[in-house]
Amino acid sequence: MATAPEDQTHYLQLSGLRIRVRVFNSGKPGLPLLCFNGVGASMELLQPFVDEVRNTTVIIYDVPGTGESDAPGYPWRPRRHARLAVEVLRSLGFSQVNVLGISWGGMLAQEFARQYPDICKGLVLAATSAGQLMVPARPRVLLRMSNPLRYLIPSYMEAIAGDIYGGSLRTDKLQVREHFRHMKPPSIKGYFYQVLSLLGWSSLPWLHTLQQRTLVLAGDDDPIVPLINARMLTAKIPRAKLRVVDCGHLFLLTRASILAPEIEQFLA
Repeated sequence: MATAPEDQTHYLQLSGLRIRVRVFNSGKPGLPLLCFNGVGASMELLQPFVDEVRNTTVIIYDVPGTGESDAPGYPWRPRRHARLAVEVLRSLGFSQVNVLGISWGGMLAQEFARQYPDICKGLVLAATSAGQLMVPARPRVLLRMSNPLRYLIPSYMEAIAGDIYGGSLRTDKLQVREHFRHMKPPSIKGYFYQVLSLLGWSSLPWLHTLQQRTLVLAGDDDPIVPLINARMLTAKIPRAKLRVVDCGHLFLLTRASILAPEIEQFLA
Protein backbone atom coordinates (compact mmCIF):
# COMPACT_ATOMS: atom_id res chain seq x y z
CA MET A 1 0.00 0.00 0.00
CA ALA A 2 1.45 3.35 -1.02
CA THR A 3 1.84 6.05 1.59
CA ALA A 4 2.76 9.69 1.54
CA PRO A 5 6.22 10.86 2.70
CA GLU A 6 6.66 11.24 6.45
CA ASP A 7 4.89 14.19 8.07
CA GLN A 8 4.35 15.94 4.78
CA THR A 9 1.69 18.51 3.96
CA HIS A 10 -0.17 18.12 0.66
CA TYR A 11 -2.40 20.49 -1.26
CA LEU A 12 -4.75 18.34 -3.30
CA GLN A 13 -7.12 19.57 -5.99
CA LEU A 14 -10.31 17.62 -5.33
CA SER A 15 -13.93 18.34 -6.31
CA GLY A 16 -12.81 21.70 -7.66
CA LEU A 17 -11.35 22.76 -4.30
CA ARG A 18 -7.84 22.99 -2.90
CA ILE A 19 -7.73 20.72 0.15
CA ARG A 20 -4.86 20.80 2.67
CA VAL A 21 -3.91 17.35 3.97
CA ARG A 22 -1.18 16.13 6.26
CA VAL A 23 0.08 12.61 6.98
CA PHE A 24 1.91 12.05 10.27
CA ASN A 25 4.03 9.02 11.24
CA SER A 26 3.99 7.81 7.65
CA GLY A 27 4.87 4.20 7.03
CA LYS A 28 3.82 2.77 10.39
CA PRO A 29 2.48 -0.81 10.29
CA GLY A 30 -1.24 -1.43 10.57
CA LEU A 31 -4.15 0.65 9.38
CA PRO A 32 -3.76 4.43 9.37
CA LEU A 33 -6.08 6.63 11.42
CA LEU A 34 -8.17 9.19 9.52
CA CYS A 35 -9.25 12.06 11.78
CA PHE A 36 -12.29 14.30 11.34
CA ASN A 37 -12.07 17.52 13.35
CA GLY A 38 -14.65 19.70 15.11
CA VAL A 39 -16.64 22.52 13.55
CA GLY A 40 -14.46 25.35 12.25
CA ALA A 41 -11.28 23.57 13.35
CA SER A 42 -8.13 23.26 11.26
CA MET A 43 -5.70 20.37 11.55
CA GLU A 44 -3.50 22.34 13.96
CA LEU A 45 -6.10 21.95 16.70
CA LEU A 46 -5.48 18.21 16.93
CA GLN A 47 -1.71 18.58 17.22
CA PRO A 48 -1.57 17.80 20.97
CA PHE A 49 -3.30 14.48 20.28
CA VAL A 50 -1.22 13.66 17.19
CA ASP A 51 1.97 14.30 19.16
CA GLU A 52 1.02 11.45 21.51
CA VAL A 53 0.25 8.91 18.77
CA ARG A 54 3.42 6.84 18.50
CA ASN A 55 2.74 3.74 16.41
CA THR A 56 0.04 4.73 13.93
CA THR A 57 0.01 6.73 10.71
CA VAL A 58 -2.41 9.65 11.13
CA ILE A 59 -4.20 11.43 8.28
CA ILE A 60 -5.85 14.80 8.86
CA TYR A 61 -7.26 17.28 6.36
CA ASP A 62 -8.91 20.66 6.63
CA VAL A 63 -12.60 20.24 5.86
CA PRO A 64 -13.66 22.68 3.09
CA GLY A 65 -13.90 26.17 4.55
CA THR A 66 -11.52 25.51 7.45
CA GLY A 67 -7.77 25.98 7.81
CA GLU A 68 -6.20 26.30 4.38
CA SER A 69 -8.87 24.41 2.42
CA ASP A 70 -11.18 26.27 0.04
CA ALA A 71 -14.82 26.74 0.99
CA PRO A 72 -17.44 25.09 -1.25
CA GLY A 73 -20.00 27.14 -3.10
CA TYR A 74 -22.85 25.85 -0.94
CA PRO A 75 -23.28 23.84 2.28
CA TRP A 76 -22.36 20.21 1.75
CA ARG A 77 -24.37 17.46 3.40
CA PRO A 78 -22.45 14.86 5.48
CA ARG A 79 -22.75 12.38 2.60
CA ARG A 80 -20.85 14.79 0.34
CA HIS A 81 -18.20 15.42 2.99
CA ALA A 82 -17.73 11.65 3.34
CA ARG A 83 -17.23 11.31 -0.41
CA LEU A 84 -14.49 13.94 -0.27
CA ALA A 85 -12.76 11.93 2.47
CA VAL A 86 -12.64 8.94 0.11
CA GLU A 87 -11.12 11.17 -2.59
CA VAL A 88 -8.45 12.28 -0.11
CA LEU A 89 -7.59 8.69 0.81
CA ARG A 90 -7.44 7.53 -2.80
CA SER A 91 -5.20 10.45 -3.73
CA LEU A 92 -2.76 9.38 -1.02
CA GLY A 93 -2.96 5.69 -1.90
CA PHE A 94 -4.84 4.44 1.18
CA SER A 95 -7.57 1.85 0.68
CA GLN A 96 -8.59 1.11 4.29
CA VAL A 97 -8.42 3.13 7.50
CA ASN A 98 -9.65 3.39 11.03
CA VAL A 99 -11.58 6.61 11.66
CA LEU A 100 -11.68 9.02 14.59
CA GLY A 101 -14.16 11.89 14.74
CA ILE A 102 -14.41 14.56 17.40
CA SER A 103 -17.57 16.64 17.98
CA TRP A 104 -18.86 17.75 14.52
CA GLY A 105 -16.31 15.38 13.03
CA GLY A 106 -17.80 12.53 15.03
CA MET A 107 -21.02 12.88 13.10
CA LEU A 108 -19.11 12.89 9.83
CA ALA A 109 -17.27 9.78 11.05
CA GLN A 110 -20.60 8.01 11.60
CA GLU A 111 -21.73 8.92 8.09
CA PHE A 112 -18.41 7.77 6.65
CA ALA A 113 -18.63 4.43 8.49
CA ARG A 114 -22.16 3.92 7.20
CA GLN A 115 -21.38 4.71 3.57
CA TYR A 116 -17.99 3.04 3.32
CA PRO A 117 -17.85 -0.02 5.59
CA ASP A 118 -15.24 -1.64 3.34
CA ILE A 119 -12.92 1.34 3.89
CA CYS A 120 -13.70 2.15 7.54
CA LYS A 121 -12.64 -0.80 9.68
CA GLY A 122 -12.62 0.69 13.19
CA LEU A 123 -14.35 3.74 14.66
CA VAL A 124 -13.62 6.15 17.51
CA LEU A 125 -16.32 8.72 18.35
CA ALA A 126 -15.19 11.47 20.72
CA ALA A 127 -17.39 14.13 22.34
CA THR A 128 -20.12 13.67 19.75
CA SER A 129 -23.75 12.73 19.27
CA ALA A 130 -26.28 11.29 16.84
CA GLY A 131 -26.98 14.72 15.33
CA GLN A 132 -30.34 16.47 15.49
CA LEU A 133 -31.90 13.70 17.60
CA MET A 134 -29.77 14.31 20.68
CA VAL A 135 -29.99 15.74 24.18
CA PRO A 136 -28.82 19.30 23.44
CA ALA A 137 -26.59 21.69 25.29
CA ARG A 138 -28.09 24.56 27.22
CA PRO A 139 -29.20 27.47 24.97
CA ARG A 140 -26.44 29.73 26.32
CA VAL A 141 -23.78 27.20 25.34
CA LEU A 142 -25.27 26.72 21.88
CA LEU A 143 -25.39 30.48 21.31
CA ARG A 144 -21.74 30.89 22.21
CA MET A 145 -20.73 27.86 20.14
CA SER A 146 -22.41 29.32 17.06
CA ASN A 147 -20.23 32.43 17.24
CA PRO A 148 -16.93 32.04 15.30
CA LEU A 149 -15.39 34.90 17.32
CA ARG A 150 -13.89 32.24 19.61
CA TYR A 151 -11.51 31.47 16.75
CA LEU A 152 -10.62 35.13 16.24
CA ILE A 153 -10.31 36.94 19.58
CA PRO A 154 -8.15 35.46 22.38
CA SER A 155 -9.86 37.45 25.14
CA TYR A 156 -13.29 36.26 23.99
CA MET A 157 -12.10 32.65 23.95
CA GLU A 158 -10.64 33.02 27.43
CA ALA A 159 -13.90 34.50 28.72
CA ILE A 160 -16.16 31.71 27.41
CA ALA A 161 -13.88 28.64 27.30
CA GLY A 162 -14.89 27.28 30.69
CA ASP A 163 -18.61 27.64 29.99
CA ILE A 164 -18.55 25.95 26.58
CA TYR A 165 -15.78 23.36 27.00
CA GLY A 166 -16.00 22.50 30.70
CA GLY A 167 -13.49 20.24 32.42
CA SER A 168 -10.05 21.63 33.21
CA LEU A 169 -10.66 24.65 30.96
CA ARG A 170 -13.02 26.03 33.60
CA THR A 171 -10.05 26.94 35.80
CA ASP A 172 -6.83 26.49 33.82
CA LYS A 173 -6.23 29.68 31.80
CA LEU A 174 -2.89 28.35 30.54
CA GLN A 175 -4.70 25.45 28.89
CA VAL A 176 -7.15 27.89 27.31
CA ARG A 177 -4.28 29.94 25.88
CA GLU A 178 -2.53 26.81 24.63
CA HIS A 179 -5.75 25.71 22.94
CA PHE A 180 -6.13 29.11 21.26
CA ARG A 181 -2.51 28.93 20.08
CA HIS A 182 -3.39 25.88 17.99
CA MET A 183 -6.48 27.48 16.46
CA LYS A 184 -6.54 28.78 12.89
CA PRO A 185 -9.65 30.86 12.08
CA PRO A 186 -12.05 29.34 9.53
CA SER A 187 -13.69 31.42 6.84
CA ILE A 188 -17.00 32.78 8.14
CA LYS A 189 -18.78 31.21 5.18
CA GLY A 190 -17.04 27.88 5.74
CA TYR A 191 -17.93 27.89 9.43
CA PHE A 192 -21.64 28.47 8.89
CA TYR A 193 -21.70 26.01 5.98
CA GLN A 194 -20.45 23.34 8.40
CA VAL A 195 -23.17 24.25 10.89
CA LEU A 196 -25.83 24.19 8.18
CA SER A 197 -24.64 20.85 6.81
CA LEU A 198 -26.12 18.98 9.77
CA LEU A 199 -29.59 20.54 9.72
CA GLY A 200 -32.06 17.69 9.80
CA TRP A 201 -29.32 15.04 9.91
CA SER A 202 -29.37 12.24 12.47
CA SER A 203 -27.68 8.86 12.64
CA LEU A 204 -30.09 7.51 15.25
CA PRO A 205 -32.34 5.62 12.77
CA TRP A 206 -29.41 3.64 11.32
CA LEU A 207 -26.77 3.40 14.07
CA HIS A 208 -27.76 -0.24 14.59
CA THR A 209 -26.42 -1.03 11.10
CA LEU A 210 -22.83 -0.02 11.89
CA GLN A 211 -20.66 -3.11 12.20
CA GLN A 212 -17.30 -1.50 13.04
CA ARG A 213 -15.77 -2.02 16.44
CA THR A 214 -16.46 1.35 18.02
CA LEU A 215 -14.95 3.20 20.96
CA VAL A 216 -17.21 5.97 22.25
CA LEU A 217 -15.33 8.58 24.31
CA ALA A 218 -17.15 11.17 26.38
CA GLY A 219 -16.29 13.79 28.98
CA ASP A 220 -18.19 13.72 32.24
CA ASP A 221 -18.29 17.55 32.25
CA ASP A 222 -19.07 18.36 28.60
CA PRO A 223 -21.42 21.36 28.25
CA ILE A 224 -21.60 21.00 24.44
CA VAL A 225 -22.44 17.30 24.23
CA PRO A 226 -23.96 16.03 27.50
CA LEU A 227 -22.80 12.56 28.54
CA ILE A 228 -26.18 10.94 27.92
CA ASN A 229 -25.55 11.30 24.16
CA ALA A 230 -22.54 9.00 24.39
CA ARG A 231 -24.64 6.47 26.26
CA MET A 232 -27.20 6.63 23.44
CA LEU A 233 -24.51 5.98 20.82
CA THR A 234 -23.11 3.08 22.81
CA ALA A 235 -26.55 1.52 23.25
CA LYS A 236 -27.39 1.77 19.54
CA ILE A 237 -24.09 0.71 17.90
CA PRO A 238 -23.83 -3.10 18.16
CA ARG A 239 -20.07 -3.35 18.83
CA ALA A 240 -19.59 -0.15 20.82
CA LYS A 241 -17.70 0.35 24.07
CA LEU A 242 -18.02 3.48 26.23
CA ARG A 243 -15.09 5.21 27.95
CA VAL A 244 -15.97 8.18 30.17
CA VAL A 245 -13.15 10.67 30.67
CA ASP A 246 -12.77 12.90 33.71
CA CYS A 247 -12.78 16.17 31.74
CA GLY A 248 -14.85 18.34 29.40
CA HIS A 249 -15.43 18.61 25.66
CA LEU A 250 -11.73 18.87 24.77
CA PHE A 251 -10.57 15.77 26.64
CA LEU A 252 -8.93 14.39 23.51
CA LEU A 253 -6.48 17.30 23.74
CA THR A 254 -6.23 17.84 27.50
CA ARG A 255 -5.87 14.08 28.21
CA ALA A 256 -3.99 13.22 25.03
CA SER A 257 -1.11 11.44 26.76
CA ILE A 258 -3.58 9.02 28.36
CA LEU A 259 -6.08 8.60 25.53
CA ALA A 260 -3.78 8.29 22.51
CA PRO A 261 -2.25 4.98 23.73
CA GLU A 262 -5.72 3.69 24.68
CA ILE A 263 -7.05 4.48 21.22
CA GLU A 264 -4.08 2.84 19.52
CA GLN A 265 -4.55 -0.27 21.64
CA PHE A 266 -8.26 -0.42 20.92
CA LEU A 267 -7.70 -0.16 17.16
CA ALA A 268 -4.73 -2.57 17.03
